[in-house]
Amino acid sequence: MSKIVIVAETGSDISPELAARYGIYLVPMHVMFGDVEKDDGSFSTQEILDYYQKTGKTTSTSGCNVEDFVKVYDQVHREHPDSQILHLAYSAQTTVSYESSKIAAQDRDYVTIFDTKQVSVGQCAAVIRSAQLLKEHPDWDAAQALPEIEDICRRTHMGFTPTNLDFLRAGGRVNNAAALIGNILHIIPMIDIKDGLLIADRKYRGCLEKVLPKFISDYTKTYNLDRSVLWASHTVGFDPALKELVEKTAADLGFRKVNWGFCLGVITSHGGPNAFTIAGFSRKQ
Repeated sequence: MSKIVIVAETGSDISPELAARYGIYLVPMHVMFGDVEKDDGSFSTQEILDYYQKTGKTTSTSGCNVEDFVKVYDQVHREHPDSQILHLAYSAQTTVSYESSKIAAQDRDYVTIFDTKQVSVGQCAAVIRSAQLLKEHPDWDAAQALPEIEDICRRTHMGFTPTNLDFLRAGGRVNNAAALIGNILHIIPMIDIKDGLLIADRKYRGCLEKVLPKFISDYTKTYNLDRSVLWASHTVGFDPALKELVEKTAADLGFRKVNWGFCLGVITSHGGPNAFTIAGFSRKQ
């Protein structure tokens, strides 16, 4: 077993299967339904859409608190007393999770924290690639692993396309969302994560069938993505036919594999139904 155990937030949208395969521990972020708080991952994301339909209000989100991290850090240390813990954190620019983790780690010298500057499938891609690297180098300690993990995170790029701008505006996580044109004009923004911040980078007009191939192609070329794997994820309501379109587009661009995931409560709260995300790694220079 590796000397390092990875911890990440549920906002990474890492599936239970992937977490189990790589021994990753997930710390719950939180979703607020008015005054009712629920742990991300503990409920069906359809509840978020039902709440919006019933109340006309979107859910809000919050990061992991100190006690969330204390609970998981103590569990990991109890189960793996000789291992170091490496928290590959959700972007510190968007949540309190990173600061909560720092506080929880103050009396735990076996914990190292690193800001991936990613969210959702971007964080997932970076974390899983890091876990694969640690499997290849089980003798590495955190000091040896961090330079390689920093390079992975630096080369990770993620973008997503929400189709309902009501959720995007209400969520408040996208700095320039107010500049976007409304749903009635069939504008689909591309939200890019840059240096940990979510930025509305460009706009596409039309239905998803037309937008997705252009979005994937543009993103691949902009960041010179390595063609070994494309990570893709979506919120509830995504048409299975669109998945086939994504697979074909990726294959036409030379990707050998598409790893699919599903967005949990955090990204659903900000992207709404039928949102789509991709992530990949820029080629090494």
